[in-house]
Amino acid sequence: MILAANQPYFLPYIGYWQLIRAADVFLIGDDYQYKTRSWISRNRILQKGKPVWFGIEIEKASCSRLCTELHLAPVNCANWKKKRNILYDAYHKAPYYRDGIRLVEEIRDCDETVLSEFLLHSIRTVCRYLQIGTPIARTSDFEGNGAYRRQERIYDLCRRLGADTYINPIGGMALYDFAKFRQQGITLKFLRADEIVYKQFDDSFIPNLSILDLIMFNSREEVISMLDRYNLITGPQVSDKTEEGQP
Repeated sequence: MILAANQPYFLPYIGYWQLIRAADVFLIGDDYQYKTRSWISRNRILQKGKPVWFGIEIEKASCSRLCTELHLAPVNCANWKKKRNILYDAYHKAPYYRDGIRLVEEIRDCDETVLSEFLLHSIRTVCRYLQIGTPIARTSDFEGNGAYRRQERIYDLCRRLGADTYINPIGGMALYDFAKFRQQGITLKFLRADEIVYKQFDDSFIPNLSILDLIMFNSREEVISMLDRYNLITGPQVSDKTEEGQP
């Protein structure tokens, strides 16, 4: 059985969705510490030919608290109208703008105020759009797992779920050791998304933006076909370059 996990990110780039699809079970690390200015609360969209931040506001955000302990800031009509206007300004001329904005509105129409639960809702919503059927659970569902550190947390989760393979995003190659995983009877792999280029208006291509950018410029069928465009690294590399800005 193949297990993959990552922190819950806000509308992350395509590699995140490739990771979910490649796994038999995907876990969101909801009981990990929140990181300010991270992919948890924001991502990049394309506006006037440049990448700009687009995200959600969090009440009393602090690196000393877990994602399960934080809440979204109260949303009012003015805030949502501003965000919708940002997306309209950025993408209203994109060929699949209507699909993209409907997806954002479905994510927004959620009663969850706990940060981790809202992000889980958004991830499941995008998975439905991309026809990804991988079961998604929370690391907090596994009592006692938080007592372990780093690799030990993964070993524990693999044992509990009966996983013999663990896939991690390419950005984590410096964190985990192939040999140590083998000692635990687990095959470690890293997923690296292929270089995926598509037309973004008439500007030069800006890679590794939010999945929302990909959805705005490509049909659902085209985006789904891109989910298989990745490589799995199964051993140490002499050198490796992480996707710019996305783990």
